[in-house]
Amino acid sequence: MSGINKVILVGHLGKDPEVRHLEGGVTVASFPLATSESYNKDGKRVEQTEWHNIVLWRGLAEVASKYLTKGKLVYIEGKLRTRTFEDREKVKKYVTEVVAENFTLLGRKSDFENTTPAASNTKTEHDYSNTPDLGGDIPF
Repeated sequence: MSGINKVILVGHLGKDPEVRHLEGGVTVASFPLATSESYNKDGKRVEQTEWHNIVLWRGLAEVASKYLTKGKLVYIEGKLRTRTFEDREKVKKYVTEVVAENFTLLGRKSDFENTTPAASNTKTEHDYSNTPDLGGDIPF
C-alpha cells in the first residue's frame, strides 16, 4: 500500500504572492500562510499561530497572482515537499513547503469586491482547482 501525503490548511496570507517566471515559461508563486488555533491554559485563552510556506506552480500560480493578496482568507489543499539547498556558506539547508494543488478564497462578499472580475457574483467561495495547465511534475 502506498502512503498518503495530503495537507489541508485554512489561513490568512502573510504577504502578497511572490511570482517568478522560470526557464521554459514555467510560473511559480510562493507566500507565507498563517494558521491560528486557540486553547485554554490555566483558565486563560491562548492563541498559537503557525506559519507555512506555500508554493503554487504553473496555471495555479498565475491565478494566485491575480486574486490572492496579503490578509486574504484561503483554503488550500496540497502536499508536503522537503527540498535541500546550500546557502552561501555552503551549509546544507532543508525547507519544508506545502505544494498547493488547489485553493479556494474564503470570506465575505465584500472581501472580493474590486479585486476580481466576478465581483458581482454572490458566491463567497472561489474554487481554483479546475484551472487549466496546473499539472505536470514539479521540478525540484
